[in-house]
This record gives sequence, structure tokens and C-alpha cells, in this order.
Amino acid sequence: MIGREVPLMHRYDRGNYRTRNTKAGDALISTFMGVALTVAATEDEDRRAPVAAGGGESGLVLLARNRRECRGHLHELPVVDPYERSAGIGVGQLVEHRARIITRLVSSTTETNGWLAALLGVDSLEEGAELDVHGRHAVVRDGILRVGLDASDQQADTAKMFGFKWTQEDTFTRPDYLEKTRWWLESRYGRLADAPWLKEHGPDPIVLDAGCGAGLSGREVFGPLAGRVRYLGADITPAVDAAKRRFADIDMPGTAFLQADLLDLPLAPASLDLIFSEGVLHHTDSTEGAIKALAPLLKPGGRFLFYVYRRKALIREFSDDAIRDQLQAMTPEEAWAAIEPLTKLGIALGELNVEIEVPEAVDVLGIPAGTMNLQRLFYWNIFKAYYDPEMTLGEMQHLNFDWYAPKNASRHTEEEVTAWCDEAGMDVEDVHVHLAGITVRARKR
Repeated sequence: MIGREVPLMHRYDRGNYRTRNTKAGDALISTFMGVALTVAATEDEDRRAPVAAGGGESGLVLLARNRRECRGHLHELPVVDPYERSAGIGVGQLVEHRARIITRLVSSTTETNGWLAALLGVDSLEEGAELDVHGRHAVVRDGILRVGLDASDQQADTAKMFGFKWTQEDTFTRPDYLEKTRWWLESRYGRLADAPWLKEHGPDPIVLDAGCGAGLSGREVFGPLAGRVRYLGADITPAVDAAKRRFADIDMPGTAFLQADLLDLPLAPASLDLIFSEGVLHHTDSTEGAIKALAPLLKPGGRFLFYVYRRKALIREFSDDAIRDQLQAMTPEEAWAAIEPLTKLGIALGELNVEIEVPEAVDVLGIPAGTMNLQRLFYWNIFKAYYDPEMTLGEMQHLNFDWYAPKNASRHTEEEVTAWCDEAGMDVEDVHVHLAGITVRARKR
């Protein structure tokens, strides 16, 4: 054993697990979801696979290269992982499942450091290192490069709301919910693993997921491309920690994460092959500005895939902004609670399953003529209250909170979006216009 302390991060000590520092020859025991975790340090770089702990205790022995590999991995796993709960993983499988995640987290960090360091123009990404990356001060903490933030008040408020939303993991990790998310994404972008244009970007293109959050969309889109892309998830919020853990769960090597402002990323011009940004750009101070800030990072021929909100009917636009303005004086927790009655109203309208005939288009309100479900009439024209009978209350609440809570949430027209792409030096290859929003695939000239 190495004759020094091997500390484990303590910021999740509040009920998640208890830790104590150890000296040489001692084991560090953590009580973690009823499973004892034993972490030992060794000088042998090849002995890093978790194995069952001895002495009759259920647990893991993570033989880490040094404190930098121990640190920042175990604490990322919550006490009750929503995936484990929804997948019905029992106690007998828990040790093996979590050992696999920890192994992937450690190995992914090791594999990633090479190409990410080269992309950033730095020598290495050692844990705890403070770096100057293209003129921006950054620090590596818990295996993630974190760049100093200088966001506007509006952007900071938006980040706070989203940071809270992504902690509600049981509202977006159920397998059925993920399947719906995958269908929604593929209905607009297609299945990227089968896209004929992808081969134009070489055998291992670098992909930036601009505004990855907890990795919900990025994991569904790029998971099938494991081993075929180098994935970099970037977000202004600490949700990147959850994204890193969730990507490790699907065994996707070569992934990396960056906590930074999307409008001020520490990346060189013409350094990326693909940029993906699902429902994020409209949450910046300026959607136009975000498109024009990110496009220069693409190589010539690189592609930008993104989705932004579309402008809605008159009353819906008014209601959206009025509700959003009220939430800005609240904490994220208060805003979540304030939205719940609206979510329940949407469910009540949906459960009525009533159709209504709009005899003539009400042009002054932007309401079309025709037969429509009463809940959808409200949803598209009065206020957003999502309803899907196959979703849980929490999942519908997640979608409504996502819409109303952020201060920044602009809506646009197809003409605006395509014009901004052209001004940013990109040709629009495909555009998908839905009542909810506008999906674009553009190619850098």
C-alpha cells in the first residue's frame, strides 16, 4: 500500500455514504446503498479492476493507480440509481453492476485524456490541474475540465433551473421514457448510425454535444455509435457529472465532458466534425448569437444538428411568458412545486379524451380549423400542459418544468433560423418543422 492518505470526495456525505480517510495499510470503507465499498491504492497500474471484497463483506475493491483515479468516481453514483430501480436490479446484481460502472468511469477517463488534451492544446488533463486553455482559466475536477464561467444574470438563472431539473433523475431514466425520447429524436434527425453522410467525417469524428445536460438526448443519439465517434459533452451546469456517469453505464469508450459556457468554449476554430444541440440554443441569451458562436468551431464540411423552439399561437405565447415570469422569483424547488398543479390539469384534460370541432380558423389567435382533442387544443393554443397516458406524473412534470422554468426560452420561425445558418457560413441540408419546434441539419461551407 502507498504510505499516504487516500481521500474520497466528501460532498455527497449527506446520507449517500459515510467515509473516513485512511493511512497506509488501512482500507477506506464507504457505506453505499447497503454495499460496503473498499477502496485501496496501489502502485501497480495494471490492477484496476473491481473485485469482491474479502472478509465476508459484500463490496468492491477498486485498485486504483493513485489518488487521482480514486477521486471523483465513487461519489458520482447516487444511493438509489434510477436505472437500477427501473430495471429491477436486485441486491445480488448490485455489486457487479456498480463495479462495471466504476471500471468504465476510470478507463474512459484514461482513454479520453489523450484526444481531449490534443483537442484543447494542453499537455495533459491531470486531476486537480489548473490550466490556461485558449486564454480561459480551467481546472480539472472529478475527471472533468471546468472552465471559469462569466454568464449573464439571465443565463445564470437559466443554468440554475436546469441544474436542478437534471437532479430529478427518476423523471427521465425509465426505459419506456428513454424509448419515447429515442423515437422523438430519430423522427427528426434520422438514425445517425445509418446516416449516409456520416462517413464523410472519417472513422472517428469529434462530436460536440452542446448543452448535454445529464446526457439524455446525446446518449440516445450517439450510444449506437459507440467506438465510432469521439463524444464531448459540454454544459454550463454540474449536470455534466450525471452525464459522465450515465454514459459510463452504456459502455461507450472515448467520451469526455466539459463544464463551460457554450458561447465561450475553450476550443479552437475548425476543430470539430459535428455539433449536436438538442433544445438548448434557445436557452442562451441569443439563439442567433449561439449559432454564430458555435459554427466557427466546425471544420469545413462539418455539420451542425440542432433543434429550437418554434413560435406558438397568440394566447399560448402570452401564457408561456406570463407563467415563466412568475417562476423567476422562486427557487427551483418552489418552481417545481408551482408547476405541478398545471401538470395535473393537463392530465385531467387528457383523460377526458374529448374531441372538439373548430368550425373556422381563428386567425386572430392563430388557432386552425378542424377536429382536435380538447387537451391538444389547450396544449398548442392556450398553455403547455403535456399529456401522455403512458408517462408518469413525474415525467410529464419534467417536460413542463423544462419549458416554463428557464428565464431564457426564445421561440423562432423557420425563416429566422435558416437565415442565421446562412450568415454563419452554413448551408441548410435538411429542415424539419413541427408544431413544437424546428430541427436543422446544416453543413459548414
